[in-house]
Amino acid sequence: MVLIVICGATASGKSGLALKLAQRLNTAIISADSRQVYREFDIGTAKPSIEEQELVKHHLIDICDPTETLTLAEYQQQAQQLINDSPISLLVGGTGLYIKSITKGLKIPRVSPQPELRSQLTALGQIQLYSFLSQVDPTAAAKIHPNDQVRTLRALEVFYVTGKPISSQQGENPPEYPILQIGLDGEPEALETRIRLRTHKMVELGLVQEVQSLCNKYGQDLPLLNTLGYAEFKQYILGNISLEFAIADTILHTRQFAKRQRTWFRAYPEITWFNVDSINLVDDVWQTIKEQL
Repeated sequence: MVLIVICGATASGKSGLALKLAQRLNTAIISADSRQVYREFDIGTAKPSIEEQELVKHHLIDICDPTETLTLAEYQQQAQQLINDSPISLLVGGTGLYIKSITKGLKIPRVSPQPELRSQLTALGQIQLYSFLSQVDPTAAAKIHPNDQVRTLRALEVFYVTGKPISSQQGENPPEYPILQIGLDGEPEALETRIRLRTHKMVELGLVQEVQSLCNKYGQDLPLLNTLGYAEFKQYILGNISLEFAIADTILHTRQFAKRQRTWFRAYPEITWFNVDSINLVDDVWQTIKEQL
């Protein structure tokens, strides 16, 4: 059993490389994208096209309705099962935590989201919540910024459901099979050009219509409609900004997101990096795979 990971910032060419490698390896692609798991969120998430999915089997896309929530633990379990069932697996995406859950074998508390509990806790305010967390789980609180409500809520949620601090239920149990991590990167200016071109391409493919359809079907308050790309074009649909501003805003926010992704992945020395603009990219990566695996 062998795992090959292809990671990197958004618009860095991961999907294109993965398609070529999957065909050479005669294997499927396991997505590591936290939004492509949701049905109907297609253009704005750069989900593989029907043609690409027919060319190579893709796993862990379109597995949830937009009104559902896929937890990290559920993703990890499904991805690990796919890896266990294949001699060679190709894990591809830019969601660092998804990838880390597999490569590091993160121990994740099996506690599903508790909407009612979260609502009650949120009403108390972040200052009070963080104070509670500092009392019941000072180890977790020390790792969470006082203003980080998402992680504070999660830590309290796990504590109230299980009766145990989340810090005592976390850790790592790395898999024993070989893992080769391939990272794609490039000059910031080149990545910005890719982001700009991809954003305009999404508009040409019908992103505005996709957002409008999702708003009509699920309502404007659907949480996924507040994510990158969808939030900006929702504002255009609502008449708050122009199409040109929505495009410019999406490019800006995507560039900022890509910068955060690059910072995340650069923290892992086990990743072997390649320049996405190299004319020999596929062959160079293929050679590395043969040498290391």
